Amino acid sequence: MKTNLIKTIGYIFLAQTLFLPHSYAKDISSERAHRMAQFAALHCSGLGYKVSATVVDSAGYSMAVFRMDGAGPHTLDASRRKAYTAASAKNKTSAMLIASQTNPEAQNLGQIDGFLLLGGGIPLTMAGIPIGGIGVGGAPSGTIDEICAQAGIDSELKK
Repeated sequence: MKTNLIKTIGYIFLAQTLFLPHSYAKDISSERAHRMAQFAALHCSGLGYKVSATVVDSAGYSMAVFRMDGAGPHTLDASRRKAYTAASAKNKTSAMLIASQTNPEAQNLGQIDGFLLLGGGIPLTMAGIPIGGIGVGGAPSGTIDEICAQAGIDSELKK
């Protein structure tokens, strides 16, 4: 009986190992996070904006921060809070901003500690699994910040 239980557990473990994608991870790697943050900030720089970009893991902890020369000091906190908000809520911060303005039940989302409801934060997923968030702050609009954040994602997760 005990031998059969051990064999069954072994078969389950083997099946899970064989059928899970090899890239499966519940968090983004620090190497990938650094490249993503750097690419997002450099993309914005190419558009003429000095920004900061932050990538957080699925728990909202900073994995990588990249600040362009001359980016305002406020851009560091803005990018981190956008990344945190997107990772925590598993939603784009631009969509959350619209929801807070149009849905009375969502109007207090911006009051959640650590959240920032401005465009520029995007959740990160791999094979449908949440792995973190990216946030960009410092361009003159959240729409531009979001374009740069998406460029950072595309540079790593769309390969």
